[in-house]
Amino acid sequence: MDRNIRKRQARLKRKYRVRKKIYGTEERPRLTVYRSLKHIYAQVIVDTDGKTICQASTLDKELKGKLVKTSNREAAKAVGALVAERARATEITQVVFDRNGYLYHGRVKALADGARERGLIF
Repeated sequence: MDRNIRKRQARLKRKYRVRKKIYGTEERPRLTVYRSLKHIYAQVIVDTDGKTICQASTLDKELKGKLVKTSNREAAKAVGALVAERARATEITQVVFDRNGYLYHGRVKALADGARERGLIF
């Protein structure tokens, strides 16, 4: 079996194991992260309604011109700050963090730190 396939399967196993316990409600929606090779994405989701409240990514117009590179920790921190601002604009202060099967370090940790600095509690 190819190494990349094994890595993807291991991430999906972690994702499903974590998602059994994490659930986004109206009071505490779920902040989920997706990490690709070039970009990073974050969404605030209410699972009871199945709706995305707000989202941010390195592809947003507000960040696109400011970032030198879109696949590093600085970009992830900026995305975390932007999604936190958008969540606070919709009167959300507490979220449940869903790392989506990724290990909590590097870009995922930087996104979480950026969101915490802007006032999100999780």
